[in-house]
Amino acid sequence: MSSEAFTTAMFLIAAIVSAGVLINAVFPVIYTLAGTISSSSHQVDERLSNDVKIVTTYASGGSKEARIWLKNVGTSRISPSDIGKADVFLGAPGNFTRLGLVLPPGTPGPNQWTYEILEDTQKNNNWDPGETLYIRGYSDAIPKTGEVVYIQFVLSTGLSRSTTFTAGT
Repeated sequence: MSSEAFTTAMFLIAAIVSAGVLINAVFPVIYTLAGTISSSSHQVDERLSNDVKIVTTYASGGSKEARIWLKNVGTSRISPSDIGKADVFLGAPGNFTRLGLVLPPGTPGPNQWTYEILEDTQKNNNWDPGETLYIRGYSDAIPKTGEVVYIQFVLSTGLSRSTTFTAGT
């Protein structure tokens, strides 16, 4: 009887020690994985909540001016500082240039852009969901009338929208 109790006790001690070793080996991996999943989830949520759509575009081959209207179709507002960190590329496909920002209400010169938030319903200077961002840009790289123009708008979050269209007069 005592040999059975001793054997059972030894198996019980071995099981407890094995469980402890397993927990010490697996717990840090699970903890790290949970942190990675949480970080990835936050990034995906941020990208899904920030979304814009190019509504319409116009560029003049003569005056080298482009006008772009973008709609915030996401669920979160985009601050003026985030708009200021955005990149605007404009020109012919394969021959475009990055424009420098002139803060509103400034007038852009060659290879510069400025913006205005249309219908700022909340009067907070943020680009809120449903509002339209109007961009005016000038670039020497805009091709002649009738040729293809390329525009790309990139937010600091990595959100990028681009399109091609034909230059007008």
